Amino acid sequence: MREGVPLAELTTLRVGGPATLLAECASTETLVEAVRALDDAGVPTLLVAGGSNLLVCDAGFDGVAVRIANDGVQIDGTRVLVQAGAVWDDVVAKTVAAGFGGLECLSGIPGSAGATPVQNVGAYGVEIAALLRRVQLLDRTSGDVSWAGPERLGLGYRTSVLKHRDDALVLAAEFELHSDGLSEPLRYRELAAALGAGEGERRPAAQVREAVLGLRGSKAMVLDAADHDTWSAGSFFTNPVIAPDRVAGVLAAIAQRLGDVPVPRYPADQGVKLSAGWLIERAGFGKGYPGADAPARLSTKHTLALTNRGAATAADLVALARSVRDGVQTAFGVRLEPEPVLVGHAL
Repeated sequence: MREGVPLAELTTLRVGGPATLLAECASTETLVEAVRALDDAGVPTLLVAGGSNLLVCDAGFDGVAVRIANDGVQIDGTRVLVQAGAVWDDVVAKTVAAGFGGLECLSGIPGSAGATPVQNVGAYGVEIAALLRRVQLLDRTSGDVSWAGPERLGLGYRTSVLKHRDDALVLAAEFELHSDGLSEPLRYRELAAALGAGEGERRPAAQVREAVLGLRGSKAMVLDAADHDTWSAGSFFTNPVIAPDRVAGVLAAIAQRLGDVPVPRYPADQGVKLSAGWLIERAGFGKGYPGADAPARLSTKHTLALTNRGAATAADLVALARSVRDGVQTAFGVRLEPEPVLVGHAL
């Protein structure tokens, strides 16, 4: 255990005050024992792995931060079993290097493997739900460890039943890979175009991984300590899904403000999905907003990322998030929802 460790050191936004104590857990056994003991004692606990989806308040966390650092990766046939603390992009790289396909569109996503089923992480037309076979969970109420299939997780757009509860902890996850070394079908127009491929086509996983990393890099969505545009939590807001009975009203509000313009929209399970980045920019929040002197700004390459320019506080980032969220709602009647977990904050 270490005392007073700044949580800014453990998050990709690089903000957040100290935890009272930090416990490093390098094995699944140590992780289970630590969390069981803390829960039994009623000690407030914050679980931290890659830190790419956390915005911790400047006051820090009055309790024990548990660092999930178990990082084993085992490929067996067409399945890969990964421990929760494994660096996600390392997992993708290892599967592609081993000649398997499936995970390549999820290249370059920061964070840990254990977070991927919680968020139902997705990018470039592929979601974890398409590849996940089971997760190992610690039930923090009973202390039991068991495996659960994806049908029990309520996987949806950037969500699952695990996301908004803290009584279950992902210890490991298992994914099904493609033995032919080809990618998932290419469903994302920008990626297909970069590869010169038709939508729905499959390409060698290594080729697709390279293209994905190139696209993400051009938007500062691959971590680089020297580039403040990557001091972020990735996409800060999820793309909003508009219920069918609200679509006409939202489109009318867009037309009233912008005129007769094409609006990016995509079918979704519960309505129509709009692009949060498109709405943000059309509401008046351009790349680099609010300006070069601001400690917290929208990325200069991607309006969906809120960034720390080197001296931002958590309060600066929350204030920027509120301005953007409220501005989009005023302009178009659409309320954006944050993707990161806010610790000690509320939007």
